Amino acid sequence: MAVPAALIPPSSLVQPCPISTSSSASSASSSSCSATAASSSSPSATSASPSQSATQNLFRTDLLSTNTSSIPLAGKPVYSTPSPVENTPQNNECRMVELRGAKVASFTVDGQELICLPQAFDLFLKHLVGGLHTVYTKLKRLEITPVVCNVEQVRILRGLGAIQPGVNRCKLISRKDFETLYNDCTNARLEHSFSASK
Repeated sequence: MAVPAALIPPSSLVQPCPISTSSSASSASSSSCSATAASSSSPSATSASPSQSATQNLFRTDLLSTNTSSIPLAGKPVYSTPSPVENTPQNNECRMVELRGAKVASFTVDGQELICLPQAFDLFLKHLVGGLHTVYTKLKRLEITPVVCNVEQVRILRGLGAIQPGVNRCKLISRKDFETLYNDCTNARLEHSFSASK
């Protein structure tokens, strides 16, 4: 890359040789000019010019590293799926309970009654929200974590018709959390209807 003349220090410029009319002076001056040019352009110079040093030190190669595995990703959240319910006879005992005038399947886990979330969605929430994925988005916003069914519970729910035959996963939710979810879905529907009527 060409360096502008303004950045080159005066010491590195080759001085023009004086013009002389005599042949002896001409040969002497030409030899001295050659020596000056050779010394100024000699590759064995011990120190580089300031402009060259600045150009060479524009980048710090010690900051470049090819190993990025040890660099932590700060601020990146780590999500984990909850473990399924322990597969025990007590946890797998299913009962039909009444919820808002309808019968839904439920299990008692650690002394807490948990109802089948997809079945409750079909009975009470399907007409309020777009789909089950919307329900899970609302649960995350409400900071409600459903309980994951174990394999045996899923098999029982399929046999009862609480979930579709091809479904191999299901989640449970407490009555209290379901009421919170239901109220949220109802309020969202009312707000949507009110804004649409304006």
